[in-house]
Amino acid sequence: MIALKVYDNHFDANEWTVILAIVVGICVIFALPRRFSSKLSILFFMCGVTFGFFFDHVLSVIPVSFYDVNDNSKFELMDFVSYWMYGPVSYFFFFLYDALKVKIKFSPLYILGFASASTCLEWGTLKAGIFHYQHGYGLGVSFVIYLIVHSIWVGFFYLLKHADAHTRHVG
Repeated sequence: MIALKVYDNHFDANEWTVILAIVVGICVIFALPRRFSSKLSILFFMCGVTFGFFFDHVLSVIPVSFYDVNDNSKFELMDFVSYWMYGPVSYFFFFLYDALKVKIKFSPLYILGFASASTCLEWGTLKAGIFHYQHGYGLGVSFVIYLIVHSIWVGFFYLLKHADAHTRHVG
């Protein structure tokens, strides 16, 4: 049996950071000029939530839990809420990629830059006590994961933009 690790018992910096990140992120999204259809906007937002959920569950479960999220090693409601922090980040990824009209040959530079920015954001979540690394996990591993995820997102961007344009043209 695995022992429960408790890092904190209070509603404090880690919970407030999660809530603030979500609220500020969503407010900024609504303040930005509209670039995508509602369907695409929701899909681009949900990419972050889905990928965050997937990787957190792959990397933070038994048999080797590389990190715990929030106050303890047991899954709690605030852990679920924290997945929504990734939504604005993924939306900004797609928004900026489209707004900057990144050419496919410059996509690796964009991915590298955004992976670096994502790693810096994760460093902030470490400082706020949202993540607690263990078993050798570190920001370097997260950086590699961000490179992979953002590469997938670029492919997904072209796939969805093509499908959306085709749907509008046919429909």
